[in-house]
Amino acid sequence: MKTIILGMSAFIFSLNIQAQNQNVKSEVKTTITTTKDSDGEKKSVKSEEVREVQNIELKDAESNTLNKEMKETPIQVTSVTKITNPDGSTRTVDIDRSSYYMSNNKTYKVDLDTYGYKVISSDNRHTGLLRKTSTNSYIYRAKGKTAIGYFDTNGNLILETYNPKLDKVTVETFTVVKK
Repeated sequence: MKTIILGMSAFIFSLNIQAQNQNVKSEVKTTITTTKDSDGEKKSVKSEEVREVQNIELKDAESNTLNKEMKETPIQVTSVTKITNPDGSTRTVDIDRSSYYMSNNKTYKVDLDTYGYKVISSDNRHTGLLRKTSTNSYIYRAKGKTAIGYFDTNGNLILETYNPKLDKVTVETFTVVKK
């Protein structure tokens, strides 16, 4: 009985001795948007979590010195955005592409909405919708226009539209505005 108690206590104390091998920094930003219309008030919640993880490595791990210097290692940053709609459904967005874009000397704002993104012109008119497909692209729908859209490596929005009269695909680029 005595050996069982001593063995259990040694096991419990050994769990606390393990060293931490990562620096972790996590930050959550929550935005609540309230919309009033004829149906009443609707609230949507946008929660952005940015997590930075850095592995801890020592410069001279094999030396006999007591205090050892930490070696610089790369920091891995992940960002996840969760959107809770007024109906209670939740969706997760890995990369939030909300920003301002320029095309043909006009400024457009691409902003998250319930099912994807909405495109708003500089005079605050709703000009189109972007809906995500399973192939990591978007369907762009505007008045009289349907196109396939995607974001390139620079963050620009590329829309490809089929023109049946010319039997060609036209490409329109919305350049992201860096602020």
